[in-house]
Amino acid sequence: MRALCWHGTQDIRCDTVPDPKLEHPRDAIIKVTTCAICGSDLHLYDNTIPAMERGDIMGHETMGIVEEVGKEVTNLKRGDRVVIPFTIFCGDCDQCRRGNFSVCERSNRNKSLADKVFGHTTAGLFGYTHLTGGYPGGQAEYLRVPFADKTHIKVPQGPSDEQLLFLSDIFPTGWQAAVQCDIQPTDTVAIWGCGPVGQMTIRSALLLGAKQVIAIDTVPERLAMARAGGATTIDFMEESVVERLNELTQGKGPEKCIDCVGMEAHATATLDSIYDRAKQAMMLETDRPHVLREMMYVCRPAGTLSIPGVYGGLLDKIPFGMAMNKGLTMRMGQTHVNRWSDDLLRRIEAGQIDPSFVITHTVPLERGPEMYKTFRDKQDGCVKVVLKP
Repeated sequence: MRALCWHGTQDIRCDTVPDPKLEHPRDAIIKVTTCAICGSDLHLYDNTIPAMERGDIMGHETMGIVEEVGKEVTNLKRGDRVVIPFTIFCGDCDQCRRGNFSVCERSNRNKSLADKVFGHTTAGLFGYTHLTGGYPGGQAEYLRVPFADKTHIKVPQGPSDEQLLFLSDIFPTGWQAAVQCDIQPTDTVAIWGCGPVGQMTIRSALLLGAKQVIAIDTVPERLAMARAGGATTIDFMEESVVERLNELTQGKGPEKCIDCVGMEAHATATLDSIYDRAKQAMMLETDRPHVLREMMYVCRPAGTLSIPGVYGGLLDKIPFGMAMNKGLTMRMGQTHVNRWSDDLLRRIEAGQIDPSFVITHTVPLERGPEMYKTFRDKQDGCVKVVLKP
């Protein structure tokens, strides 16, 4: 089959690789009909997440048709239409029983490595670092799904792939980011980053009843899309984020702040971002946490910081005393996709939201390598890339 494979920094290739096979009675094989490039994939593209190996198959936003199932998979059959969540989970361990699927205790087949790095293992993830299992991803013609009796979202035939695909990651990620804030009708929610997750977070915050949503970015197409979704926007290259947020909140600051950027904040003119880039160049720091610092500073006392943006390692100069003395609550983590998927599927079917709005480019799988660069460099108005194997 054809698949997009990692070969090093900014080196993704469309290779011919062996077709996946059933390896366990709880496996399924999916014929991929639609997949996508995620912002998290760009961390691998830039090689800022450790433990990738040459030839690893990329991708964790995938859907398709069930081709084959193991003998212990009784709730799926050949021909079923499914979305595959990016988190692999067993459904049986203590964390899964609590609905904490992204920290499943059993699905990371490199558990001993993750235990050393994280203290305790997290779940296995598709198409990601070997710290999370090194499972082949879904930017391919076929995908093997471990624990397939649990790791799937069965979807109806009516809606298009494009409407349903983002149940795999960015829609529930944006939703969880907003839910973590416990949004009240009087709240102002500030969202840093208007990429695909940010766009879903904007709409989720409004669906959950926020009085005002403010979105921060600098890419014109992303800002326009945010405004179309109901947000007030701030271009951080044109105006002071802190001053504008204080102006929009009568000097009190937003009650809820959401970081949809993560480890590669692109602020360039601030002293702390210059410091971060210098330390990265000397391999003294892994991440650029400008957004975290800014959220801690501007958030209203007793407010909440929600962090769906991915961080990979060590952060420096975090004003933790500021956060502690202001009484801020911090909530973060990879998304527990299947905790939210039933509700979000109903919302799509009811017409409350059509997640396909975020798609700007749809191309064959073979054009994936060039689209990684287009997406990373925000060229050609690119906000979200969908691939068709």
